[in-house]
Amino acid sequence: MSQENLENKVLALKYRPSKFEDLIGQDSISSTLSLALDKDRLSHAYLFSGLRGSGKTSTARIMAKALVCKNAPTSKPCEVCSGCLSANEGRHLDIVEMDAASNRGIDDIKDLIEHTKYRPTSAKYKIFIIDEVHMLTTQAFNALLKTLEEPPAFVKFILATTDPLKVPATILSRTQHFRFKKISEQNVFHHLVHILNLENIAYENEALNILIRSGQGSLRDTLTLLDQAIIYSKSGVSTSAVTDMMGMIDPSFMDTLFDSILKGRDTREYLEILESYEAGQVIDEISIYLKHKMLTRDVRFATYLFDRFFRILGDAKELLKQNSDGGFVIILTLMKLEEASWLKTIEEIIEETKGIIPKQNERQNNQNAQTNTIPIATKNENISIELEKTNETQKSTNFDIPPNVFIEEKDNTNNEENLNLTNYQKVTDLIFDRNYDLGVCFTKSFIFNSFEENILTIDSYADDESRKLLNKNFAYIRGFIEDIFGNETEIKFNKIDTSKQKELPQNITPKDEQIEVNLYDHESDSGSMIEDIELGSGCVANMGMIVAPSFSQKELKMDDILNSKFVNKAIELFQPESQLRVKSKL
Repeated sequence: MSQENLENKVLALKYRPSKFEDLIGQDSISSTLSLALDKDRLSHAYLFSGLRGSGKTSTARIMAKALVCKNAPTSKPCEVCSGCLSANEGRHLDIVEMDAASNRGIDDIKDLIEHTKYRPTSAKYKIFIIDEVHMLTTQAFNALLKTLEEPPAFVKFILATTDPLKVPATILSRTQHFRFKKISEQNVFHHLVHILNLENIAYENEALNILIRSGQGSLRDTLTLLDQAIIYSKSGVSTSAVTDMMGMIDPSFMDTLFDSILKGRDTREYLEILESYEAGQVIDEISIYLKHKMLTRDVRFATYLFDRFFRILGDAKELLKQNSDGGFVIILTLMKLEEASWLKTIEEIIEETKGIIPKQNERQNNQNAQTNTIPIATKNENISIELEKTNETQKSTNFDIPPNVFIEEKDNTNNEENLNLTNYQKVTDLIFDRNYDLGVCFTKSFIFNSFEENILTIDSYADDESRKLLNKNFAYIRGFIEDIFGNETEIKFNKIDTSKQKELPQNITPKDEQIEVNLYDHESDSGSMIEDIELGSGCVANMGMIVAPSFSQKELKMDDILNSKFVNKAIELFQPESQLRVKSKL
């Protein structure tokens, strides 16, 4: 092709690769095909698949030229023989190139099969290049199978497609499949710089990066955009010219926007500019910008910020899929980005809360500081009482302590007894949680006596039926006792005559049955009741002697039961204040 014709061609055609060494980003494929040509280990059919503009058709033409050169097969055509020159100009008779998108029927394949019967005119091989082979019909594929599997020795097939999944498995199994990968941005950038230097055109690196990102790995698409940018920029390929030409957001504007977001400034002034673009494009541009900053490790962005920002952008894309208003999505996204930039991490919150004292602990400390300390003396000594109070408290206290007051020395016996009773109550609660009937039987049959030296003494009033139920579930009872009192606890039962059971207190009851009911009005002047209590006659006298009667020992009225906490709680559960109504979505 003459120099004048080359000058009039677009960049994608003018700088199209003509040798295996010129292929961009496909080193493994060019190396494999070169070795196959040099060692004369050729297949009868090849399949090239990959992204548009990745070099499939160019590789097929280079392969065809290497097979029609006078030195064929060779990986380095001489470029001076008639075969190479005619191949470069696209007029070699032994290279048949067919577009399967427009010649996809069975008749077209029959004509192609007919051509395979004739030997090459001048070259050693006859090459058939079928581009976009996935567009062939099923009948056309079936007609091609036999010839593709066993072609004449001088016939070579090179198939190219952008969608190998649509190619039948019978075709794939009869070819050597080469998958062309996406060309990296770095390789495309170097190729663009090389072309611009040859063309003597000034450029900005950021402008080239925008073109490369828009090309999405396709070298042909990127070169087409570069051609357009050269025309639009007039003097040179600048960033502002490229962004205006493609309707994209200027990277300097993105820097200003995120600088305001990270510093907590008002971003409403940028909304008018962003709303002039499509919402989807704005989200994509922000994603590309953040990705670039993450790869360059911009110190302004922490890793957790990238995570938050990309989650927000993902939510924005979901809103756009639901046909939400674009302006609303942009405003909401900016507000979320602002909020995410000043939210503290969990580690920062933990550090801040380390020095904070909980209010409950402060209350306890204040109570301990205000507690009065009273030194206790024995009965044979006079005692002195020291009250640690403030001056105001001392002034307001108007009493004197007699000089000869004896205070008995208190030991921890009461505390231990209360603790043991509390533990015994816990055991009872566990038994009630396990089986209510068992808990009732345990409460009626057993009464806590003492707990000393890891020996739990229990008074037993169990009758025959209760004894059977307790013996059957004794393993559970013993397990609960060991969990509360300790694994080394021994259990000792004192059998008590059942006739005396009514005279003894039963202080252990389940929590759910401890209903506060005032059976007696202590301010009343009922003389007969007092006499009955003092005489100890009847069951009322026995209950009056009990300090904390259990639920079963109280004589309750209907009003007492209806006003109890247990019944009120049940009413709240089964009669909620607000009734839920389910509306049909139909």
